[in-house]
Amino acid sequence: MNSDLINYIENNIFPLYSRNEEGHGINHIKTVIRRSLELSKGYDVDENIVYTVAAYHDLGHFIDRKTHEIISAQMFMEDEKVKDFFTEEERVIIKEAIEDHRASLDHEPRSIYGKIVSSADRTIVDIDDTIRRAYSYGLKNYPEMSYEEMVERVYNHLSEKYGENGYAKNYIVDKEYEDAIRKLREALSNKEEFIKKVKEISKQFNK
Repeated sequence: MNSDLINYIENNIFPLYSRNEEGHGINHIKTVIRRSLELSKGYDVDENIVYTVAAYHDLGHFIDRKTHEIISAQMFMEDEKVKDFFTEEERVIIKEAIEDHRASLDHEPRSIYGKIVSSADRTIVDIDDTIRRAYSYGLKNYPEMSYEEMVERVYNHLSEKYGENGYAKNYIVDKEYEDAIRKLREALSNKEEFIKKVKEISKQFNK
């Protein structure tokens, strides 16, 4: 991989993720980068493109969560520095892959890069981390909710996204994800115990 590209992104793009809430912050980005590079093995792809798509995919989340994939892609295209590393055709591929990463996307990603990063973005590091991300997201985006409503939202959101008929799609064979989602679905099957876990984890945000 291009060391100059990596240095540029680590020094100039990574710090910008401090503007996002925890669930879409730098720890999440680094996880998606790791998983994207792992999932890309065995495919005829450019790792520099894989890395860049993953690095920019949530950059605009702090502006508008509902259209963040479009905003992030535009922020990438407006970054003059990346022209030093990619051709115009490659930049368009990266832009489209960023736009196509969202779990609720209503169409299949247009390229293998979009499929890789979209699949890598279905991150379930562990159940506690998944709950923490969902709760953090709720605190920022639904401040009008009561505590009990917030806890219920976490359970409902994770059920709708990762449940048996959830909307989160996966386009690449991914054993790490398959193992993790099986454990999450098992936990979700006992709502009472899951809610207890959400409440326990929520204490971390009240210190």
